[in-house]
Amino acid sequence: MDRVSNEWVLKQCGLKGNPICQCDEAKCGFVVIMMSVYWMTEAIPLPVTSLLPVVLFPLLGVLGTEEVCIQYLKETNMMFIGGLIVAIAVENCNLHKRIALSIILLTGTSPMRLMFGFMITTMVLSMWISNTATTAMMVPIVQAVLDELKAHNDFENGRRVSQLTTLNTADSDQASGIFDPETRRKSLCRTGDLETMTRPDSETICYYLGIAYASNLGGAGTLTGTGTNLTFKGLWDSLYPHADGVNFASWMLFNVPLMLVNVFASWLWLQFLFMGLFRGKKAKPNFNKDQAMLVKDMVRERVKELGAMSFDEGCTLALFIAVVLLWFFREPEFIPGWADIIHGVRSEEDLWDGGRESERRGMASQPTKVSFHANKNRWITETVDGASYRTERRPEKPAPALLHWKLIHEKVPWGLVLLLGGGFAMAEASKVSGLSHFLGVKLQALEVLPSFAILVIISTATTFLTEVSSNTAVANIVLPVLSEMVSLP
Repeated sequence: MDRVSNEWVLKQCGLKGNPICQCDEAKCGFVVIMMSVYWMTEAIPLPVTSLLPVVLFPLLGVLGTEEVCIQYLKETNMMFIGGLIVAIAVENCNLHKRIALSIILLTGTSPMRLMFGFMITTMVLSMWISNTATTAMMVPIVQAVLDELKAHNDFENGRRVSQLTTLNTADSDQASGIFDPETRRKSLCRTGDLETMTRPDSETICYYLGIAYASNLGGAGTLTGTGTNLTFKGLWDSLYPHADGVNFASWMLFNVPLMLVNVFASWLWLQFLFMGLFRGKKAKPNFNKDQAMLVKDMVRERVKELGAMSFDEGCTLALFIAVVLLWFFREPEFIPGWADIIHGVRSEEDLWDGGRESERRGMASQPTKVSFHANKNRWITETVDGASYRTERRPEKPAPALLHWKLIHEKVPWGLVLLLGGGFAMAEASKVSGLSHFLGVKLQALEVLPSFAILVIISTATTFLTEVSSNTAVANIVLPVLSEMVSLP
């Protein structure tokens, strides 16, 4: 867009000649306020709001187009996409269901242990899979267990009446209906209209709340667990380029202990509220050994229905473990990571100085590259030559892929990728224009308060903001301002 067109647009928008919009801080503030309002009210879709910096910042002269667009596909965004693809592969082969049922069997089937097993399972899965997907997968399992427990009380002539068993017998094509939310909804509606359904009992409320709490808490355990974690990493790398970077290992070492403590505390609190913990036997639910064995048999039956681990599950599990190990040991700080070895251009002693990752990256040495290409070509030659002598052993048709692009295209939340990029662009513009510094100076008035009080105020305000807006959007708005406030003398 040429200069004449820019001036015309600015004039029509009321920005041209307006003295309040002559400084870069005001121009950037205008965009930040507009995006904040749109993000919080969702007047337009969040991803669409996230694309406003591509148009407005170059138009107002805050940032160039190249500087803005590069924020939408940074290393953090690619890490997020990679984590989502791995999670989709795990879901596609039903590996997460096998993991969930196995953990439940290990933790036990008494009321307290069963609740703990559900929460631990949800926590572990939500560390790698999105919180929403984890909850959606666990809810039908919990509902099936509750159905069996309630059906156990309906003994007639020594014979158990199980709604789940009846459903699976009548509908053989829905043998895996325990995991299908639509099947569960239909099975509930068969007993009567939704309007006549009774209020869920305390056990049901306890289990469902436990799943929701554990899913949110588990997402904080890993860097790829939820979008806000990667928002923090991207903003940290942008605002503090010379500080030690936030990596997968350092994040887990800091957050996993807190995650475990929070999940255990949530479990205790729910046990106290709904299961009668520390309140005497009268407040505890009626749960005998027969019901515990019933649940264990049901879970074992579901594991048996899954069958032996398939080739797809085995390959996906191996790749998942490999990805996690590569993330963790890329630059763990306490030992030299594989990134230092591959891209090492510094001496072995320098690898221990804790320097910035970007400073010690470099091109691999020429012998290393030559060796790699030589080995690769030799492997290709041996493979082709070897295959020519074993044509009779080739399969008639190719094996199915572990993951198809169509599935990735459908399940990856591309809007969230744009949301991360929009936040990074807004943070970069605030930094370059001086808006973050301006707001940080204004917020220095809070210095009269104790640090603990400031932390409580900011945490409380941010918590209430996330009740009406996206977590990632709030993080994109609040974190740049706070970083500037604490960095001022």
